[in-house]
Amino acid sequence: MTAKDDDNDGPVTEREVIQGEIDSSAEETPAEDPVAQSGGAHRAPEEEDEAPVSDDAITAIGIELATLRSELDERTHDLQRVTAEYANYRKRVDRDRGAAAEQTTGSVLTALLPVLDDIDRAREHGDLVGPFASVAEQLTAVTGKLGLVAFGEKGDAFDPNLHEAVAHQTSPDVTEPTCVEVMRRGYNLGERLLRPAMVAVADPE
Repeated sequence: MTAKDDDNDGPVTEREVIQGEIDSSAEETPAEDPVAQSGGAHRAPEEEDEAPVSDDAITAIGIELATLRSELDERTHDLQRVTAEYANYRKRVDRDRGAAAEQTTGSVLTALLPVLDDIDRAREHGDLVGPFASVAEQLTAVTGKLGLVAFGEKGDAFDPNLHEAVAHQTSPDVTEPTCVEVMRRGYNLGERLLRPAMVAVADPE
């Protein structure tokens, strides 16, 4: 097949004819616009408007907060009450334990009081000498460490809560009832009276 070009009288090859048709087709067919294919310009999705909170929702939240606050206050009060009860329980246990220990110590010391009376009599008569004196001093020191305190001296004001009067007399030398003789000393264990002092009392004339 032969053809002539409009500007050139030379023969046109079949290859050139095919190439011309391809070029003509390309010029007539517009290039596809990717934007047009996609349906137009790309638009960012519109942000959705937040829905306003209703009054009912606010009321419900307020009620829930009030309920939670009430429960928290109740739990706090329960914790405070339990803490106070436990503290009182510990104080009561410690007090009972101390009282039991003091009672036991008091029982032991009360059993030793006759021995201490013998030591006092031996001291008054001058018989507290030698090894016996050393043992007596050690026993007195031990009982003192346990809290035993002796009282009852000649010249003390008579106190019916501490003294047991076994004799009475009058004397111009006193202005109030006074212990003029001590037959047996009394003993305290802390604030507890283990035994009153046995005394003779002189009343003023």
